[in-house]
Amino acid sequence: MSSPVISQPGHPPHADGVPVPRRYWAIAAIILAITMSVLDSTIVNVALPSMARDFRVTDATSIWVINSYQIAILAALLPLASLGEIVGYRRVSQCGLAIFTAASLACALAPTLTFLSIARVIQGLGAAGIMSVNSALVRFTYPHHMLGRAIGINAFAVAVAATIGPTIASAILAIAHWRWLFAVNVPIGLFTIGLAVYAWPDTERSPRRFNFVGVVLHAGAFGLLISGLQSLAQDAAITLGLAQIAGGCALGTILVRHEIERDAPLLPFDLLRIRLFSLSVATSICSFMAQTVALVSLPFEIQRVGHTAAETGLLMTPWPLGVALAAPLAGRLADRYPAGILGSVGLLAMASGLTSLVFFPHAGSYADLIWRMALCGLGFGFFQSPNNRTLISAAPRARTGAAGGMLATARLLGQTLGAAGVAILFRAFPGKGSNIALGVAAGIALAAAAVSVTRLAGNAGGRATLPRTE
Repeated sequence: MSSPVISQPGHPPHADGVPVPRRYWAIAAIILAITMSVLDSTIVNVALPSMARDFRVTDATSIWVINSYQIAILAALLPLASLGEIVGYRRVSQCGLAIFTAASLACALAPTLTFLSIARVIQGLGAAGIMSVNSALVRFTYPHHMLGRAIGINAFAVAVAATIGPTIASAILAIAHWRWLFAVNVPIGLFTIGLAVYAWPDTERSPRRFNFVGVVLHAGAFGLLISGLQSLAQDAAITLGLAQIAGGCALGTILVRHEIERDAPLLPFDLLRIRLFSLSVATSICSFMAQTVALVSLPFEIQRVGHTAAETGLLMTPWPLGVALAAPLAGRLADRYPAGILGSVGLLAMASGLTSLVFFPHAGSYADLIWRMALCGLGFGFFQSPNNRTLISAAPRARTGAAGGMLATARLLGQTLGAAGVAILFRAFPGKGSNIALGVAAGIALAAAAVSVTRLAGNAGGRATLPRTE
C-alpha cells in the first residue's frame, strides 16, 4: 500500500517531467553529481601506495581509504532514499552534494590517515545522498515516453565512471600530488550545486515519519556484512570477518522482522513483492558482480599472458568504450521493447565475451583481445539501461526513492561481492586465480541472463508502465 503524498511548498511538481531548457540543465547536474560520487569509489585505488608512504602506514591499513567510503555508502543508501520520499528528492540530493564537496576538500587537506578515513566516511554519506535519489530525480525530470532514453544517459555515466577511475587517477597523478584526486571535486561540486538549485525538480512528499530504529538496524547490518566480506580478503582477518558477517546476519534478521509488515519499509519489501521489480534487482546484482569479478581479475590475466602494465591499461579501454556506445542506444530501445529481451541479449553477449577471454591464447594479438573486451562492454551496456528503466518504472511514483535506492544498493552490493569473490579465488588458486575468476564471471553473467528472460512471463515482456496518478 502506497503512502499518501503531499506537494512541496514553492514550485509545484510537473506532471510529466520538467520543461526544456531547464530539463537539460537538470540532467547535466544529475550526471555530474552521480559521476563524481561513483568515480570516487575507484579513483583512489592507484594512489594507495603513495598515501601509505606519505602517512607512514602499511599497505593493508591504507585500504581503509576505500573501505570507509564504500561501507558508508551502502549503510546510508536506503535510509536516505526513504528520507527523500519524506522531505523531497531534490533536498536530499542537494544536501548530499554539498556534504560530498565539503568532505572532498577535507580529504585533500587531511594531515593523517585517520583524518582521511573519517573524511571519507563523511564523503561516502554525501555520495549516498546523491546515489540514493539519483534515479528518482531522473524519473521526475524527463517525460514518461523519454524515460528509457534518460536512464540510458544516466546508466552510461554510471558505467563509464565505474570503469575509468584508475585511468583518470593515473592521468592526475602523472602531473600532480594524490591530494588533487579529491581537490578536483571542489570546483566541479560547487558548479553542480549551482545547476541543481536552479534546475532540479520539486517532487511529492510522503507525510509518514522517518524510521530511526530501522535506520540503526540497517546501518549495523549492512556495515557489518560489507566490512566482514572485505575482511575475508585478508588472511590475518578471516576470524574477524566471519564474526562481522555473523553479527550482520543477526541484525539483518531483526531488521526483517521490524520492517516486513510496514506499508513503506526502509528495506523495500513492498516493492520486492512485485515480481518484475525483484527479478530486476536480482539481475542487477548478478550482472554487476560478474562485471566486477572480470574488471578486478583482467589486469592480472592480461599481464599473465605477457603484456606490460602500461599495455594493460590501454587494452582494458574497449570495455568502457563499449558501455558508452551501447547504454544510450539500449535506453532508447527500452522505451519500445521489453527489458526481458534486451537485457538477456546483452548479458548473453557479455557471457560470450568473458568466455572468449578465458580461452585467450598467450600468443593472441592485440586485435584478438580488443574485440573480446569490446564485446563484454557492449553486452553490459546493452543490459544496464533497459534493466534500470524497468526497475524504476515498476514502482509506484510515491516509492520512486525506495526503488532508486534499491537500484544503487544492488549495484554496490554486486560490486562488493564481486571484489570479495576475486580475493577468495586468488587465495584459493595461486597463479591461476585470474583465469578461473573470468570463468566464474562468465557463469554469473549467464545466470543473470536466465533470470532476466524470466521477466518475459506475465508482464508484457518486462516493460512496465509508469503510473500517472496514485
